Amino acid sequence: MREHPTLWIKSNTSASLANKTIVLAVTGSIAAVRTVELAREFIRRGADVYAVMSEAASWIINPMALHYATGHEVIHRLTGAVEHVEFCGMGGKADLLLIAPATANTIGKIAAGIDDTPVTTFATTALGSGIPVLIVPAMHEAMYNHPVLAKNIETLKSWGVGFIGPQIQEGIAKIASNEEIVLKVERELGSKELAGRKLLITSGSTAEAIDPIRILTNRASGKTGVEIALEAYRRAAEVTIVHRNKLGLPGIKEIYAESALQMTEAVLEELARDYDVLISAAAISDYTLDAADTKIKSGGELTLQFRPAPKLITKVRDKYPELLIAGFKAETGTSVDELIKRAKNTLETSKLDLIVANDVAESGIGTDDNEVYILTAGDPGHIHIKGSKKVIASALLDEISYIISRK
Repeated sequence: MREHPTLWIKSNTSASLANKTIVLAVTGSIAAVRTVELAREFIRRGADVYAVMSEAASWIINPMALHYATGHEVIHRLTGAVEHVEFCGMGGKADLLLIAPATANTIGKIAAGIDDTPVTTFATTALGSGIPVLIVPAMHEAMYNHPVLAKNIETLKSWGVGFIGPQIQEGIAKIASNEEIVLKVERELGSKELAGRKLLITSGSTAEAIDPIRILTNRASGKTGVEIALEAYRRAAEVTIVHRNKLGLPGIKEIYAESALQMTEAVLEELARDYDVLISAAAISDYTLDAADTKIKSGGELTLQFRPAPKLITKVRDKYPELLIAGFKAETGTSVDELIKRAKNTLETSKLDLIVANDVAESGIGTDDNEVYILTAGDPGHIHIKGSKKVIASALLDEISYIISRK
């Protein structure tokens, strides 16, 4: 059989959902229009996606649109092929049933065990066979606030059903963003190798105040730290990121810190909450200064007096000698041999478990790609990784997971 053209995009983004089969169940919310692109995002990560629709959903989005989006015929009625058993029965094809969007009506029916649409029958079958179910609510805020709906959601949660969103905006319990849905599906279907582990990540640049308006900072974008945080979340870790951004990363605790001192204090305070790993990916200022209380007037020469900023890793290692710490070493204009030599020296003198080294003269700072060398304490060799920062984050967490497994 000829491959549907939609499947030509398969795994274009990543292989995070490779060999996974997702049943995307669509109900009669206006947010159903979002499911075409959602299905394709799963396919871009390697998944096979099959759509099932209620009749009400077909009033909002034509089944042909989801046929196009998934590359497979849409299930909009159950036949003698017993599609619900084929996908969600014992030993069925599906790895996950995702109901997105889910109306209050559908949530109530599932909680009550009512099967009068293809979607609710798929849900009953999945719950009975132990296939994971995730629900993405979308409705008017008043409906979402109904006490019976709240009770139904709690009932489903007690059965192990997961919920994603909603976003309360403009008086509407809006469907979660596609980015959040995809990330939480990746977590649900991922390796779970970091389940029960707590990871703290520093990311991006710090900034030292000169006066109430001006700062001194560096070119670090924080892209690597964010990719590490997202990948750790996919692997089921509890993740906190400390940075100078406010990104609203789904499922990840964010702590704002601007200066080197603020970042160091935030990390030390957070580590008291019993973390397993610190990944120090931030480009932390080496020097700081006393900021002027008011704006410095422009014009003429300006002399600033600097002093060394606190060394985060030194302070952390002194206080937490058993903590697994991964550091980063950035250099410019060095040979590979010299880069690795300097990284080994930092690995030893800072008592790190692992270090990521790279020459940022050409790429790395602010770019989407990088070329790095990963060195591990006690191992004379190194790993060379070149590619997207997502690929580098995955390789780093592979090494961290291996170290954890040996402890």
